[in-house]
Amino acid sequence: MRIISGKFGGRRFKPPAKNWPTRPTTDVSKEALFNIINNNFDFEELKVLDLFCGTGNHSYEFISRGVTDVTCVDKFYGCIQFVKKTAKELDIEDCIKIVKTDVFKFIEQTNKTYDYIFAGPPYGLKTMDLIPDLIIKNNLLNEDGWFVMEHNPNHNYEKHPNFNFSRNYGQTIFSIFTLEN
Repeated sequence: MRIISGKFGGRRFKPPAKNWPTRPTTDVSKEALFNIINNNFDFEELKVLDLFCGTGNHSYEFISRGVTDVTCVDKFYGCIQFVKKTAKELDIEDCIKIVKTDVFKFIEQTNKTYDYIFAGPPYGLKTMDLIPDLIIKNNLLNEDGWFVMEHNPNHNYEKHPNFNFSRNYGQTIFSIFTLEN
């Protein structure tokens, strides 16, 4: 995995492979997504939430591009430790808040709002389809913000009332939700 652009552009990082509970977004699909984001947001002004953060891949990309307020959430100890270690290596600890908890508990309990929320849940997660409704119901998304859900072709959110558009990169689909369509 690598950071695509920004001050850490080209930097590679490698999470431990043994018993790793993640499915990192491919560089190709991540680069395509960030090209879309780049055309719609000013990175320096974003407040970002990275749910099911895993390796922290998206969080590092945002910080590399100038975001100074990123919260990443995952329940797996190994993931949290890896993100903490990488944040220290990149010297970005002042830009990233790392939360070890269940994503669904976090959504229910936080009182913060975000300009950009990314969720990359495990594709087999049985409660995956609840996430868009929970984000909207719990008022986590700011007025002009985006919620981006990474999923595979087994899920389709086009009929969701807050669905805006999607981008398909083979087995990786990004569905973008907004408060107004």
